Parts: sequence; structure tokens; C-alpha cells
Amino acid sequence: MATATEKLLKLQSAVAGLNQISENEKSGFINLVSRYLSGEAQQIEWSKIQTPTDEVVVPYDSMAPLSEDLAEMKKLLDKLVVLKLNGGLGTTMGCTGPKSVIEVRNGLTFLDLIVTQIESLNTKYGCSVPLLLMNSFNTHDDTLKIVERYSKSNIDIHTFNQSQYPRLVAEDFIPFPCKGQTDKDGWYPPGHGDVFSSLKNSGKLDDLLSQGKDYVFVANSDNLGAVVDLKILSHLLRHQNEYCMEVTPKTLADVKGGTLISYEGRVQLLEIAQVPDEHVNEFKSIEKFKIFNTNNLWLNLKAIKRLVEDEALKMEIIPNPKEVNGVKLLQLETAAGAAIRFFDHAIGVNVPRSRFLPVKATSDLLLVQSDLYTLADGFVTRNNARNNPENPSIELGPEFKKVSNYLGHFKSIPSIIELDSLKVSGDVWFGAGIKLKGKVVITAKPGVKLEIPDGAVLENKEINNAEDI
Repeated sequence: MATATEKLLKLQSAVAGLNQISENEKSGFINLVSRYLSGEAQQIEWSKIQTPTDEVVVPYDSMAPLSEDLAEMKKLLDKLVVLKLNGGLGTTMGCTGPKSVIEVRNGLTFLDLIVTQIESLNTKYGCSVPLLLMNSFNTHDDTLKIVERYSKSNIDIHTFNQSQYPRLVAEDFIPFPCKGQTDKDGWYPPGHGDVFSSLKNSGKLDDLLSQGKDYVFVANSDNLGAVVDLKILSHLLRHQNEYCMEVTPKTLADVKGGTLISYEGRVQLLEIAQVPDEHVNEFKSIEKFKIFNTNNLWLNLKAIKRLVEDEALKMEIIPNPKEVNGVKLLQLETAAGAAIRFFDHAIGVNVPRSRFLPVKATSDLLLVQSDLYTLADGFVTRNNARNNPENPSIELGPEFKKVSNYLGHFKSIPSIIELDSLKVSGDVWFGAGIKLKGKVVITAKPGVKLEIPDGAVLENKEINNAEDI
């Protein structure tokens, strides 16, 4: 067996010959691998974990209300930049391009909604909040074409790429591209923890600082709830917090999400992967760990610059095994949330659930396309007509997995204001003007096409064939 040092030396000479990537990317990659090989993974001592106080995880409602003064608002917004993590492909939903160009509502994509939101802020307050999109090599070309659509908009839109790292062949730790896999399969983007160094390496960080910007609001482009919140921004500027993570109360659907803890005097993100096996059930309980990370992050730009230059951001490494054409591979990734412990005066804010509305699957798309939400100025807002604070739980079978198939199965999206849960399996087709209420289970037998007629009202029903309707 080669020692870690031997592996690293061999890897360094192999990486030196990869002319597809920059010197910054090469050194970032070698740095990540050497940290991984040194086994520096920080073990959490379970007994030292403390529940954060309200000073550390600030309740949203306890934050000072905003001034109504438009000039004050403009002053706040002129300090802000919005950055959307746009490196993901819509592959899980059967799409080929960037996920942010999936149509969400009224023919508008995630990106359309994001641009509309910032346009309306810039118009209302006479400010100039720029939009940054962090792409990966997977989404870069497509995004550039799409961004041209907004050339007449009142927003400065900037794109930059996150790093491109070679996948490692697990057996001998040689970069996959060195073994002839020179297409996209040989490479990977190393997770959104890469946002800090990529901002710096792209030159965007220094540009923003020279324009007098102080904070960047970072969020996933598929989280429709991640809109600019001036109350949070005002709090951060007042208290000089370098980092703020939005967290929200956990439901049983979120038990795997990372949570904030106080640990040895600092606030820290605890992910399920760091939890010792004997404590996993405790981690998943919503009694002890009541909040989880939404990945809406507010970061001080000067602090990012300082920490990147000091090489101080040593986030936990997430090993992500992959397989391509029978070759076992390893990708090493990091997450932006894990950087919280390196920033000064870092806090969490316990925000309403409405700020977390990710669309990860077609079942989420059904929620946001339905009458459960309304759309105005690019903002997707929950319909007040629903009394239950929780969203209905929706399970759609494999026939609905791809967006194109999902859309084909609905003449129009059913009304679900009064729905508690829906489970659909098999080849089920929905007519127009359908209402679903309470608990509804629809199961088509294998090989049978089950059609729900126009105007049907299904309340607390289990349907296995046309007669049940």
C-alpha cells in the first residue's frame, strides 16, 4: 500500500499535467486531497454539544422591525449582492440543462423569478442590487445563453464558475482524466463550499468590495423561499455579524438536515455524517435538534476575503463515491454551511418555514404550481386560504418523476388547498378542475390507465379503479 505522502506526490505530478484547469484549481484540489489523506476529520465529542441560545440562533420575530424610510432601505440594499448557486443540473427531474431553467409557474423558470424579484427591489428602492450566478462547468454555457434574455433588465448579472476538479480513481488515487476519461465524466464541481475561493479566484470578490458592497446573500437557485430579507440584512449590519445561517423548525421530513449547535464556544453546523452511529436516532429526533439549515446564508465580503487569503476555511470534507463505466471513483466535496465556525460573530436566524421552499422533485413542483401558492412580482407566496400551517405531503410514483411526464399527466393542476396527503402510484391521469381534500390515495393496477375525470372532487378517498371515483 502506498503511504499518504507517496499518493500525494504521485497525484501532484499527475495533476500538474492537466492543462484543462487553472493553477488555482490545481492547488485547491491538491490541498483538499492532502487534508483528506491526513485524516484530519474532526470528531465531535457528543457530550460537549450544547443547544444554542437565542443570542446564537436569533428568533426572527425578535429582530428589530424595519424602518419604513425608503432612503434607509436603499442604503441597506446598496450594500447587498445576491448570489444563487446555479451549478446543478435538473437530471433528477429528467431535464438536461441547468435546473434553474425548469418552468415553475406561468411559464416562468426559477431564473425568471429570481430576476423579477431583484428587478422589483431595484425599481422600488432605486438601488442597484447585482445578481451573481455561480455556475459549474456543467451549467456554464447554457446559463450564458439564458442570461442574454435579461440584457434589457435593470440588474447587473454576473456569472462565474466554481472550480473544476478531477474525479479520483478510488483504487490508485490517480485523476480519472489521466486515464483517458477526458470528457465531462472525468471531472466534478466540488460542492458549494467552493463558493468562497471561487468568488476570490474569479476576481468577483474584489470587484464587489471596490463597489462598496458589504454582504452577499447566498442561496440555492431552486429554493423559491430564498428572497432578500431586509430585516436580516439590517440586523447583520447593526451587529457586525460576519456570517448568518437561516435555519427553520424541523419537521419529520427534514430529519436528515444539518443543524446548528454550540460547541467549544463557537456556533457550528452538525451534519448527520458527523454523528456517531449510536447517536443518529437522537440527531434525527425533532425534540433535541429542533432546527435545520436552509442553506440561505448571509456573508460578509471582507471576512470572506480575509479567510480565503489566510487559507483558514477548512470545512469538513464530504467523500462522495461515484461509479462510471464500472470504475469506482471518489469526489471530495465541501459545503458552505460548514464554514460558519470560521467567521467571527456568526449567528443563525430561526426564520419562518416560508423561506424554505425548495423544488427537488416533481412532487415539490406540484405544490408550487397549485392554488396553494400565488405569484406576484416574482415572489411565490403561500395562499392564506389554507388553514393548516404544514404543506400537504405528496408522493408521486415513478411515472411522474420526469418533468415532461409529470406535466403530461395533468390537464390542469388540481386544487389542493384542503389536501392533507396525496399518494399516487401507477399510470394515473388527471383531468381539469379536480379538487383533492383530506387524505387521497390513488393506485392504478399494473398495465391499467386510470383517468380521474374533469371536475372530480376527491375527499378522504382510496381509489383503485374507475368505479371508486
